[in-house]
Amino acid sequence: MQTARDEETLRPPLTRRLTRLLAWFGGSRRWWVLGVGTAVIAALTEPLMPALLKPLLDRGFTKGQLELWMVPAAIILLFAVRGLAQFVSQYALARIANEGMQRLRQVLFARLMVAELTLFTRQSASALSNTVVYEVQTGSMLLVQALLGLSRDGFTMIALLGYLIYLNWKLTLIIGVMAPGVAWIMKTLSKRLYHLTRLGQKATDDLAYVVEENVLAYRMIRLHGAEEGQTRRFAELSGTLNRLAVKSTIASAAMTPATQLLAAVALSIVVMIALWQSGEQGLTVGGFVAYITAMLMLIAPIRRLADVANPITRGLAALERGMALIDEVASEPEGQFAVARAEGRIELRDVRVSYRGEDEAHALDGVNLKIEPGEIVAFVGPSGSGKTTLVNLLPRFVQPSAGQALVDGHDIGQWQLKSLRAQFAMVSQDVVMLNDTLAANVALGATIDRERVLHCVEAANLAEHMQSLPQGIDTVLGHNATQLSGGQRQRLAIARALYKDAPILLLDEATSALDTGSERLVQEALHHLMKGRTTLIVAHRLSTIQHADRIVVMDHGRVAENGTHAELMALDGLYARLQNYAVRTTPANQEPTL
Repeated sequence: MQTARDEETLRPPLTRRLTRLLAWFGGSRRWWVLGVGTAVIAALTEPLMPALLKPLLDRGFTKGQLELWMVPAAIILLFAVRGLAQFVSQYALARIANEGMQRLRQVLFARLMVAELTLFTRQSASALSNTVVYEVQTGSMLLVQALLGLSRDGFTMIALLGYLIYLNWKLTLIIGVMAPGVAWIMKTLSKRLYHLTRLGQKATDDLAYVVEENVLAYRMIRLHGAEEGQTRRFAELSGTLNRLAVKSTIASAAMTPATQLLAAVALSIVVMIALWQSGEQGLTVGGFVAYITAMLMLIAPIRRLADVANPITRGLAALERGMALIDEVASEPEGQFAVARAEGRIELRDVRVSYRGEDEAHALDGVNLKIEPGEIVAFVGPSGSGKTTLVNLLPRFVQPSAGQALVDGHDIGQWQLKSLRAQFAMVSQDVVMLNDTLAANVALGATIDRERVLHCVEAANLAEHMQSLPQGIDTVLGHNATQLSGGQRQRLAIARALYKDAPILLLDEATSALDTGSERLVQEALHHLMKGRTTLIVAHRLSTIQHADRIVVMDHGRVAENGTHAELMALDGLYARLQNYAVRTTPANQEPTL
């Protein structure tokens, strides 16, 4: 297991890490030149203030030596130039930050759209959304603002040091004593701050995940009276995050007093020597005040430069998390074969699927099966027998561990993913809807044809409910269409499958949430849709199973029986036992389910 020290050793140097970000935040060269150039201009105005004090004190109090109008004119001009330069610099670098953030976000989201599906089992939705939305925004703003401060205060320090050297280079050498001390403080505390920031990111993800879980499962949490336990869980994780935040604050805040102490030592020595020189070498009052003022002005940029380590460290940690997502997340592998519309021939050759490794029990274990175009095949079997895994295998939501799965004679690994998945329409027991209009949810991924949407909604027995919505098919359904009942959401998913009109239908408990009356109407639409299309049905209701051309009975990941309803009943095997038990245990006024 990699330790924090190993991570620190393997991490590239700061310059290389910053250089890599130029690909995203390099932006327009014009904005960088404008931002840095105006920062230099603003910095150059800093030593002009003490420079004005020298002639003012030496000649301003002697009548006739200095024109009075020159003093306010010079001060106003100085602050006008400085203010304008600072405004332009901040605007230019803000443009760079926002444009870079937008580019990086777009690439991250695009990567999520094609990422290997294992990513979504390794990382929670809250962690991924936190990285794409908040980490990138926080990191880019912190980093660019830090670079703005670094350029402004760096050039200011150089300008003030240049002026101090011009006034008295011997005294200025004393200030150089601070440099190694400040560098050591910044390096030591920055490492500490980076480590705490990474821990804080993980703690934030854990806390957000608890919120996500409790929002999604609010009914079960309240039904089981788990509010107190979840509140304690949240409080524990929140406390961990709070402790890390306090430690980060300590590491960050320690930089300022440490650097200020070094500056105070150097200042006291310089003042003492300057006072001695004024008596021995005839240093003028104006020269003395100008030097001390310039040196006092030097403390502020030095302090801010020490503080800049905090946002740079936090910004890098946040952005590197997004960069890691780009680097580490591979795209789904795909082939080159593609057709506009498949015939719908499916074949499985000794297919095995294992979720945990070869040593564990297989979800599918040596499945061999052929399904002809237009054939309707129902899959039945006990829970955990591999029915849903088989259905998810064909559009490559699950990868086979061994064997081949073929569509129209081509291994699914040889297909272009977009073309392969265009051949399937799926309705599963887990219905997911987007926070968009009803029409957009039905025509998901395709151009909205309003007449076709209306036809599909009507065929799925949703027309009456659609008419009760305030904007009809233009009504926004909200988060996962929570304003619809479970049965309505299931029928909306069926309308989506009807709209796609794919040559292969995958129905995984497609009518599980429907009452008997609604199911009858939906079954009519499904039977009409199934004509001429290959259909794979995972279902428990006998009315659905008995209409299939063939029934495949699954047991422990294998095909236990295969045939028509009549053939399987005559075989008197697993299917017959399931059927007889269902009929025997189901009330007379209800439909038997396996």
